[in-house]
Amino acid sequence: MRSDSTQMTKGRIDMASWIALRCVCGTYGGNMIYKVKARVIDETIGEFYRKLADGTVAKQRPDGEEIVASMKRAVLTGPGVAEWYEMCFCPTPLYHERQSQYDFYFTDMTTEPAEGYGEIQGASLWSYMASNAEAAKHAE
Repeated sequence: MRSDSTQMTKGRIDMASWIALRCVCGTYGGNMIYKVKARVIDETIGEFYRKLADGTVAKQRPDGEEIVASMKRAVLTGPGVAEWYEMCFCPTPLYHERQSQYDFYFTDMTTEPAEGYGEIQGASLWSYMASNAEAAKHAE
């Protein structure tokens, strides 16, 4: 993780990423934090973990670092159901994130505006994805 001012963190984004978000998502209407709920696609979630862990997703502009941070915060709240909070600048919630990543690894995604990053109780999605990736590696 970078320690300079270009790092994206909770509630903050560097200028280059902000400009890129405007280009990808259209007119800037203010940042929104969403509570997200989605069903995990077990057949592909290990692949997603590998892309998260090897830095591929973090390099995605403008939202890669926020995707990684969101997945580290995400938890499983029921069998195959993940929930997390995520910041997005798109007029359509998580539009770019879904087109580029999420729709390959999750289904039945819902979003609702949130006042801030909240705490969600559950088991770590990150750990679940790591286990799934490891199992898939051994099955090869």
